[in-house]
Amino acid sequence: MPVLRSILAGLLIAVFHQTAWAKPAETAHKSPPPRPVLLELFTSQGCSDCPPADRLVAELANRDDVIALSLPITYWDILGWKDTFATEANTRRQKSYAQIMNRSGVYTPQMIIDGRIDVIGNQRDRVMDAVAMRTGAASRESSVPILVRRVSSRIEIAIPKTAHRRKDSGTLWVMRTLAKGSVSVGEGENRNRKLTYTNVVRDLERAGEWNGQAMKVDLPVNIAKLKYDSVVVILQARDYGPVLGAAALRISASSADNSAKR
Repeated sequence: MPVLRSILAGLLIAVFHQTAWAKPAETAHKSPPPRPVLLELFTSQGCSDCPPADRLVAELANRDDVIALSLPITYWDILGWKDTFATEANTRRQKSYAQIMNRSGVYTPQMIIDGRIDVIGNQRDRVMDAVAMRTGAASRESSVPILVRRVSSRIEIAIPKTAHRRKDSGTLWVMRTLAKGSVSVGEGENRNRKLTYTNVVRDLERAGEWNGQAMKVDLPVNIAKLKYDSVVVILQARDYGPVLGAAALRISASSADNSAKR
């Protein structure tokens, strides 16, 4: 019996020490995760070079550290097939990037990463290198936190006041996106192909200017009218400059209060 009591005492002491060491690890302060890298693919159903880039967006969209978007443009409609997802707003956004980046023109498939890097979207190795470079940089850079949530029939966006006074302002963009969209192409370069798109931007709008002070924006949901299921909020320097913050929120018709913070 004394031997058994000694064994039991030893086990209790071991359990105590394990618990004592484990507790600080469980309650240790966790820093917020780095903001996700924003990837925007400008694509078209009339572009035969675009499907590989579209598939790459679908792959990258599965990563937690990337917000990957498809922005179908309109100018290739002249090739014989009218893109069923394209919008003039997407086209204007791409042309605005070309001006800011001093490019001579626009093209597809083009990827803009974090508002900083221009990469040909079907060149996988270059795209992955650019994403890796920006995810590494995002982990070191300070970002602006953005809170997005759905409350009843509206979307609430909130940005806190920054600790340091900013010299330049930021532009807040709101994009309403569709997680998956497929189309059977009847004419043009992709004739008789069924194409699938990921996180298709169905609507985008400038929601305001941010100067470092606390900011709040309320927007209507309008799911039925715009046919989307997610919202992406982007804060960029100087209209179309480097991304300062980004967040995505899945919208569900059956959910009254979902939230996402990045």
